[in-house]
Amino acid sequence: MHRKFVKGFATAALLAFAAGASAQNYPTRPIRFLVPSPPGGSPDILARIVGSKLSDQMKQQVIVDNRSGASGVIGVEIVRNAAPDGYTLLLATSTNFASLPALKSKLPYDPDRDFISLSRIAWVANVVTVNANLGANSVADLVKLAKEKPGQLNYGSAGNGSPAHLAGAMFNVLAGVNTTHVPYKGAAPALSDMLAGQIQFLITSPLVAVPHGRAGRIRVLGTTGAQRDPLLPELPPVADTIPGYEIVQWWGVAVPRGTPPAITRRLHKELMTALNAPDVKALMSKNGATPSPESPAGFVAFMKTERDRIANVGRKAGITLD
Repeated sequence: MHRKFVKGFATAALLAFAAGASAQNYPTRPIRFLVPSPPGGSPDILARIVGSKLSDQMKQQVIVDNRSGASGVIGVEIVRNAAPDGYTLLLATSTNFASLPALKSKLPYDPDRDFISLSRIAWVANVVTVNANLGANSVADLVKLAKEKPGQLNYGSAGNGSPAHLAGAMFNVLAGVNTTHVPYKGAAPALSDMLAGQIQFLITSPLVAVPHGRAGRIRVLGTTGAQRDPLLPELPPVADTIPGYEIVQWWGVAVPRGTPPAITRRLHKELMTALNAPDVKALMSKNGATPSPESPAGFVAFMKTERDRIANVGRKAGITLD
């Protein structure tokens, strides 16, 4: 019995030593940074900005791997099942780590149970836009029109449960109005229909909408963050008119649960350095995003608040993804 105990203790000590040595030398090979959406979109762009900086800092290649499908669930599952050794990172999104867990009762993963969340990397507020001929020059005008024409104003989105759908539902709930959701297969066709007057308003990315607004083809009324967006300081937040209104898209980094603490600490430290680098800040700003470095505990607390808020809106608006 004594020999078995000593043998078991020795084995555990050897494993701990090996893990410590592995963490000390980390990384010794390329790191995969999995993005659960197609190339070319905001998540992909941000992952490449951060991945490139991490490569420079850690003297090891960080390879962005796009795995889309099932609203990002396929990519999240790949990382959940990956070895917890620090060589597979996940670009966590507001959809996969907040909206889906809040609105869907059955998911094949649990963000808190299956992952260690390291930090947000960036956020972006969307903008409220309307057809140029609607006669609304402010968010207050849009609320007034919606109250005068209950059920007659239509808003578009990139599909059920998408950020634009939730943003419109939150508008209805907090402003006390009734507008109609029209889901599309993407933001681009929704914007085309708004330009043509088929729908009256759309809450979408400023990168897509602002050029049309400056050209006078649509009106851009406000931003969806709680405070004035530093990248669009000329636009008031919707919350100035509708107290409590806040819905932004955000992205972060997570690793599989079980990743050694020494490696998660190293990754977090490298992320903080990257996100505070002037060139990374400039590239993110160019793409409409604001860097958001934070502690793992801060990131987890933020996501819990987000899920609770989205679940509350979902209940009041009757949104379910089951």
